[in-house]
Amino acid sequence: MKRLRVFVVSDSVGETGDQVAKAVISQFRPGLENTVIRRFPHIQSEELIRKIVFLAAQQQAFIVYTLVRQEMRKLLHDLCEQEKLHAVDIIGPALQSMGTFMEENPLETPGIVHMLDDDYFKKIEAIEFAVKYDDGRDPRGLLQADIVLVGVSRTSKTPLSQYLAHKKYKVANVPLVPEVEPPEELLQLDPKKCFGLIISPEKLNSIRKERLMSLGLNDDAIYAQHNRILEEIQHFEKIVGKIGCRVIDVTNKAVEETANTIIEHILTCK
Repeated sequence: MKRLRVFVVSDSVGETGDQVAKAVISQFRPGLENTVIRRFPHIQSEELIRKIVFLAAQQQAFIVYTLVRQEMRKLLHDLCEQEKLHAVDIIGPALQSMGTFMEENPLETPGIVHMLDDDYFKKIEAIEFAVKYDDGRDPRGLLQADIVLVGVSRTSKTPLSQYLAHKKYKVANVPLVPEVEPPEELLQLDPKKCFGLIISPEKLNSIRKERLMSLGLNDDAIYAQHNRILEEIQHFEKIVGKIGCRVIDVTNKAVEETANTIIEHILTCK
């Protein structure tokens, strides 16, 4: 059986070319037996193209390439013709056809798909982090977080955490209750990444009453009583004073507005 050598040349990581090459080869050699596939990723200079073609000519390799820049594709095509090498352009014809259909020119920026993938996975990681370290479940997450939110119950800590997570920030939040000492990690934080959420007693009283009624409970429970709310706010002010963090009044703010305030502060402090 003839030994088959395949060079996969890409200006990104080369996964597309690699998968196409394997799919084609498997139609001739199902187990890819006696086949060598060599990937050349992140090829973005004419000098490297020339070196790869020279090496392919020495080894009589078949070339599969995914290059988004037209001048690079043309150079590789012309060099392969000069050396009488077989080469297949995977992405060029699709770019040309799509450009004709859309009446637009492609960006010709290598690696965009993988940049999007990285962005997506960072968002998923941040969302999972926010869920894991929501409501003070595990104080170990506080020191790993990009942003830490503290506040009394019903100050939108959880929805704000999720919104910021969709912006790829790892967020942990901690409810402050007078009867429970805050975790030690909270006082070890860089105060620049911690934010206290405060709300007017009247607004909080209204929100908590609605919450109780939605659960089928009486709205005169201690949780919603004015004196209890004032006690919690006093405790909140004591703790954020120790932390030295910024306090944001969320009384009449949408989650998006509060998130933008936090992001602006984080970016300014960098």
